[in-house]
Amino acid sequence: MAEPDAVVVETTGSEGAEAVAAEASPKPVDPDFEPEIIVFACHYCAYAAADLAGSMRLQYPSNIRMIKLPCTGKLEVIHLLRAIEAGADGVYAAGCLEGECHYLKGNLWARQRIGQVKRLLAEVGLEPERVEMYNMSSAQGAEFARVATEFTDRIKQLGPNPLRRHGVSPHAAAREAAGDVAMPEEAPAGASAPAPDAASATTEKGPAE
Repeated sequence: MAEPDAVVVETTGSEGAEAVAAEASPKPVDPDFEPEIIVFACHYCAYAAADLAGSMRLQYPSNIRMIKLPCTGKLEVIHLLRAIEAGADGVYAAGCLEGECHYLKGNLWARQRIGQVKRLLAEVGLEPERVEMYNMSSAQGAEFARVATEFTDRIKQLGPNPLRRHGVSPHAAAREAAGDVAMPEEAPAGASAPAPDAASATTEKGPAE
């Protein structure tokens, strides 16, 4: 009885190993694919970190399109979904370090909403890895560049968003969805730009309770 079992185990093990290897092998990356990535960035920390990265001449992908928020706590599920629906290949929120949010818990609310969107994407058959949450301080220009590069590499592995449509701007759609929650655009991310105007930020409302 032991001998047939041994044969079965050996055969199944070999086939199983091949199946696991096939699943584990990464998708081929299209060298011509340049993903469009939307970043919802906290004015006080992540956006300032992006300015610092530009001032330090740090290199990171130019396909990052930023939308500045007074706090990532202003970010709603619908803002993220509209960006994906419009064809953004990836979307992430970049907020203050946990425990250091200027609005106390705004970045924690953003993380919860990112989790909701991940679950919704999985339910409709899209990769939940297309959305993410990162935390950084205003002094972490190098961290901003690292995250932008790391996330872009992730999206290149996933490939284009199947919802992408010709002639539709994910960045414009995301800004429209955010409405007056989004702060005015400044210099492109990665450029050596002046720090965001702190005075203008004081006129913004805090995150919704």
